[in-house]
Amino acid sequence: MGHDHDETTGHDEAGHSHGEHDHGEHEHDSDHGQSHAEHTHDGHHAHDAEGVEIGVLTVSTSRTLDDDPAGDIIAAACEDAGHEIAERRLVADEMDAIEDAVAALLDDGVDVVLTTGGTGLTPDDVTVDAIEPLFDRPVPGFGELFRWLSYEEVGPMAMASRATAGVVDDRLVFCLPGSENAARTGAEKLVAPAVGHLLGLVRR
Repeated sequence: MGHDHDETTGHDEAGHSHGEHDHGEHEHDSDHGQSHAEHTHDGHHAHDAEGVEIGVLTVSTSRTLDDDPAGDIIAAACEDAGHEIAERRLVADEMDAIEDAVAALLDDGVDVVLTTGGTGLTPDDVTVDAIEPLFDRPVPGFGELFRWLSYEEVGPMAMASRATAGVVDDRLVFCLPGSENAARTGAEKLVAPAVGHLLGLVRR
C-alpha cells in the first residue's frame, strides 16, 4: 500500500527549509519533465484512429438480439468511448457460421469486430477455433491482459477463458466471453479505450 509523503519532507533536522532556490529548481525540473511527457504522449498517439466503426457479433443458440445483455454492454462501452456501432449480428455456435459472419462484417466495411460468446473450454465453445485461422497476426497482449484482469475477479478460473484478438488485413477482431461481467471487463477496460490506438498502429 502506498504512503502519503510526510509534510516535513524537504526540511533539515532543525526544521529549516532547504531554500527557495532548490525548490525553484525542483519545480523547473518537474515542469520540464511534464512537458516532455506530454510531447511524447502526443507523438505516441498521433496516428490514432478516431470514430472507429465496430461490428458486434453475438455467438449463441439461446440469445436473440433483443435479449443480448453482453452485446448491449459491449456496444454501450464502445459508444461511450466515442466509437460507432455500425452493425450487430447473432449467429449460432457453429464454426462455419461464425467464420462467415465475421467475414461478412469485415466485407461490410467495419474497422473492428467484437464477438461475444464461445470462448470457453466446452465442446461447443468454437468461436476462437473459427476465427483464429483468419488472423494475419495475433494480438496476444489482449488475451493476456484480459485473463489477468479476470484473475483479480474470479481467481484461477480465469484460465478457462480463451479470449483472444488478432489482425485481419488492416482490421482488428476481438473475441470476448459471453458472460456480462467478462464482456464488461473486456470492452470497458481494454477494447474501448485502446482500439483507436491499436487500429492506428495496424494501418501505419
